[in-house]
Amino acid sequence: MRMSFGSIAAFLGWRLLYSAIVLLGVLVVVFSLVHFVPGDPVRLALGTRYTQEAYDALRAASGLDRPILEQFFSYVGNALSGNLGVSFRNGDAVTTTLLERLPATLSLAGVGLVIALLISVPAGIWSALREGRLSDGIIRVTSQFGVSIPDFWMGMLLIGLFSSTLGWLPSSGYSSISEDPGDWARHVLLPGLTVGLVAGAIMTRYIRSAVLEVASMGYVRTARSKGLSAWTVTMRHIVRNALVPVLTIAGIQLATILGGVIVVEVVFAWPGLGRLVYDAVSSRDYPLIQGSVLLIAVMFLAVNFIVDVLYALVDPRIRLS
Repeated sequence: MRMSFGSIAAFLGWRLLYSAIVLLGVLVVVFSLVHFVPGDPVRLALGTRYTQEAYDALRAASGLDRPILEQFFSYVGNALSGNLGVSFRNGDAVTTTLLERLPATLSLAGVGLVIALLISVPAGIWSALREGRLSDGIIRVTSQFGVSIPDFWMGMLLIGLFSSTLGWLPSSGYSSISEDPGDWARHVLLPGLTVGLVAGAIMTRYIRSAVLEVASMGYVRTARSKGLSAWTVTMRHIVRNALVPVLTIAGIQLATILGGVIVVEVVFAWPGLGRLVYDAVSSRDYPLIQGSVLLIAVMFLAVNFIVDVLYALVDPRIRLS
C-alpha cells in the first residue's frame, strides 16, 4: 500500500498537534513545581544564606512577586524563546547549563542503545526460533535477570569487575569525544554497558514475542508450504516483518534512557542531565529542575514523534488517514 504525500502530511500535522498539546501540559506541570510544592522555594533555595534583602532580590529576579497568571504566560513565552531563567544556586543561565550537559547524556544514551540492540536483536531472534529448547531457556532466564536487577547494582557489579578487579576501565569521570575520542570511549563504556544491558534485556523479551507472533502467521505457513528453504522463510518472512516493531521498541527505550539515567550518571559521576537533576533537587534549585524536566520532556516527545513517522513509513498496514 503506497502512501500519498497528502496522507503523510496529514499524519505529520496530527502528530505535531498532539505533541504541541502534550508540551503545553508539560509546561503547566513544570510551572506548577514552584507554586504547589510545600514551602517557599526561594527560602529553601537560599538556605543558610538567607537574609531579607537576598530573599526579596531573588524573589523579584525570578518573577515570583508578580500575579500567578502573569508569571505563567511570562514563563511560557520565555520557555518557547529558549529562556529558562537563571539558577538559584549560582546565577548561571539555565539554558546554557543544560546545553553544556546535553552532549554527555546524548552520548551515553546513544552508546547504551547501540549495546542494547547488539544484544537484543540476535538474542531475541535466536530465542524465538529455538522456542522450548535449552538455548531459549537460557536467554529467557538471563533476560529476566537483566530486567530485575536495578541499574545502580548493575553499575556497581561492572565497576567491581572491570575497574576494581581487572583495572581495564575507569570507574568514573567524563571526557569529551571532540577532545579525545579514545579517552571518551574508555569512560563511556562502563556506564553505556550498564544502560545497554538493562535496556537490552527488556528489548530481548519484546523481540522474542514479536518473532513468535510473526512465525505463527498464515503467510509464513504458506511460504513453508511452497517449499521455500528454512533460511528464506526465516529471514524474508519472519525476521523481516518481526523487526518492524523493533523500531518502536528502540525509540521507547531511547526516550526512556534519555530521561531515566539519573542513577547511572550519579554512580559513574557522569556529568549529564540526570546528575544535573539530582544536584538541582538536592540544592532546591527550582529553575534548574524546571528546565531539566522540560528538556527531557521535549526530547521524549521528539523521539516519539520521529519513531511514529518512521514506523508509519516502514509499516504499510498503518492507515495514515
